Amino acid sequence: MATTAPTVELAHGAAMPLLGLGTWPMDDAEAERVIAEAIGLGYRLVDTAENYKNERGVGLGLKASGAAREDLFVTSKFNREWHGVDLAAEACERSLDRLGLDYLDMLLIHWPNPQHGKYIEAWEGLVRLLETGRVKAIGTSNFKPGHLDRIIEATGVIPDVNQIQLSPLTTRLEARAYHKERGIVTQSWSPIGGQGGEVRNEPKVLQLAEKYGKTPVQVVLRWHLDLGLAVVPKSSAPERLAQNLDVFDFTLDPDDVMALSALDQGEAAAADSDEFGH
Repeated sequence: MATTAPTVELAHGAAMPLLGLGTWPMDDAEAERVIAEAIGLGYRLVDTAENYKNERGVGLGLKASGAAREDLFVTSKFNREWHGVDLAAEACERSLDRLGLDYLDMLLIHWPNPQHGKYIEAWEGLVRLLETGRVKAIGTSNFKPGHLDRIIEATGVIPDVNQIQLSPLTTRLEARAYHKERGIVTQSWSPIGGQGGEVRNEPKVLQLAEKYGKTPVQVVLRWHLDLGLAVVPKSSAPERLAQNLDVFDFTLDPDDVMALSALDQGEAAAADSDEFGH
């Protein structure tokens, strides 16, 4: 029987798998193939975005998998051109059209783009979409605590999830503490340290892989889970897809979690969402 990830209940009631499949930078053709394979292996969460330009392929992969829609959790994100109350609704409809779906399990504002100055309106649009049932959960991506303060103050609505760049090289302690205090689930993107997966070659990671009889990437993914984080690793190789999901039969000793956290290079090692965004 295929492994499936356990779920966490989000603030607005949706049950989100703790581990899912990231799809950047897959194109449509690769996404269609990989997603069908991943769902067959037991993946139930698929993470895409307007900016990845692969939503059509993701939708075809979901369909090809034969899985029941209610068994899947599909997340997408929209760019700054849709930062507005009505614009966010249009972004949602466009994503649904490309994906071939009737609703999204979660929709995120991809970047705050503070220079654009419209992320509060984008959040107001997401709150409205949640009320209509077009989306089951709403959240943010790459928002700092200051950005989150503003949208919560403006609407009284707390995001279900904030998806941020997070790995043993960028542990994001301040953001994680803020999220935990407010009941926001932290979801890690780039969980093994960038496209090259820099963390997997760290001597400490290699040592722990040997200790636990797991691959270096499995050790790093388990670190995220042991910290109470959700995670969306990307892979397109069938063997690695299976390995990435096979991390629920062990836990790391607390000292080993701390040793991996000690690899942190500080906040400056993460993309600065006050400066970068699309």
